[in-house]
Amino acid sequence: MAKDEMEPKTELIAETDNYSAWRAEEPDGETTYHLEMNNVTLHFFQEEWDEFLQLATSLVK
Repeated sequence: MAKDEMEPKTELIAETDNYSAWRAEEPDGETTYHLEMNNVTLHFFQEEWDEFLQLATSLVK
């Protein structure tokens, strides 16, 4: 496998001055999500991300 094929393809989802959310399409086909909040980064698999979005939605209601 070529080196470029081993690198995840990333896409920025949203960004503010202090926070960012991005998605990575991993070479094995898995999609992971990442929240960067100052010096903390949270990593999620798809099922975890879906649950986090449910939580975040309930926080803003």
